[in-house]
Amino acid sequence: MKYRSLALLGALVLSAGATGCSSSDDGSDSAGGGRTALDVWLMRDSVSAAFQKEFEAGFEKDHPGIDVKIQIQEWDGIGEKVTAALASNDAPDVIEVGNTQVAQYAQSGGLTDFSDKVGELGGADWLEGLAEPGAYEGKQYGIPYYAANRVVVYRTDLFAKAGVDASKIRTREDWTAATRKLDKGGTQGIYLPGQNWYVLSGFVWDEGGDLATQSGGKWKGGLDSPEALRAMDFYRGLQALGKGPKDSDESQPPQAEVMAKGDIAQIIAVPGGAKVVEEKNPALKGKLGFFPVPGKTEGTPGSVFTGGSDLVVPAVARHQDEAYTFIKELSGDAWQKKLAPAMSYVPNKTTLAGAVAADPGTAAMAVGAARGHATPNTPQWAAVEAKNPIKEYMTAVLTGANPASAAATASATITSTLNSGS
Repeated sequence: MKYRSLALLGALVLSAGATGCSSSDDGSDSAGGGRTALDVWLMRDSVSAAFQKEFEAGFEKDHPGIDVKIQIQEWDGIGEKVTAALASNDAPDVIEVGNTQVAQYAQSGGLTDFSDKVGELGGADWLEGLAEPGAYEGKQYGIPYYAANRVVVYRTDLFAKAGVDASKIRTREDWTAATRKLDKGGTQGIYLPGQNWYVLSGFVWDEGGDLATQSGGKWKGGLDSPEALRAMDFYRGLQALGKGPKDSDESQPPQAEVMAKGDIAQIIAVPGGAKVVEEKNPALKGKLGFFPVPGKTEGTPGSVFTGGSDLVVPAVARHQDEAYTFIKELSGDAWQKKLAPAMSYVPNKTTLAGAVAADPGTAAMAVGAARGHATPNTPQWAAVEAKNPIKEYMTAVLTGANPASAAATASATITSTLNSGS
């Protein structure tokens, strides 16, 4: 699979496992011949071996004074490894980090500020779900790299059998009507687990709300707002058009595996989930399609949680100019147009969506990515996810609790958690 559904779409890696790092293979700045050795950490599955080879060759041809040394890192344990590197005197020059991780690294003062480079890098066209969490307290530390988000993965054969044309599903109302029509004769209209809070977040943003808001330096949970309550009501109605569990999320059990076993018309997942369905049930190969999560009005796709990565430079990195040159190239249009189709990711700018037009799943992601958001931009959000009162709230509502009361309880927990570190 090219998609890391939890690592990429959660993006907050809290695992242990710090190890030492080095600015180059031999611990020196020189790569020989007067060239500068530029140490770069990229994450597993962010580039293929073929793309890495092509990029390194192209970059070094255009910048002969720089010798790029890319080290592929594992997501497991990367949080503490990056934290240790930023606090050391021997950090790499460029690091790929999850988009929602930037705030926790910037809080310590460990990252280089690129606010004065945003215009030069084409920041006006960046995906909001990558750019917004890449900034912290008004300064841009993370440069958008690539994105991925959820879409609707559907069974084309079941849609055809029910007389549903996916191309005509343009609004939430259309979607609900189609799903109700599909939920008959032993077919589940949709498999939607009760605790898929990333999906709920998109509905909250569609309604004009947020998971939490900040005012006067203090945070307040937003699940009890009228907008968020409307979002939960829509989620409840959609979830009822299937047999998804009310007390677990999309990973317990893995929803793609559930879809592979039965007559489930739709799931909400990254397109890579379709590959899992086909692997588990080869009879479904060629019977899966994709469309963006619908929005409230025609012509406006639904909001989605943006997973993905930003590129950062440690404040202690010794090769600041060369590091910026590397980031400018890798995040620039020419290489983004090659990276996105090669890896089935969404490029970092809305203006580059055409680069993935030939891939139905990625093209559907790109449509949604234009309406992408990230979780509240605070280092303390990791603590909220650790407790995850949103999941508990969703299960409570789906099993009969009063929505307003359950939302107030969850919001109070979010408020307390976010302000505990301020």
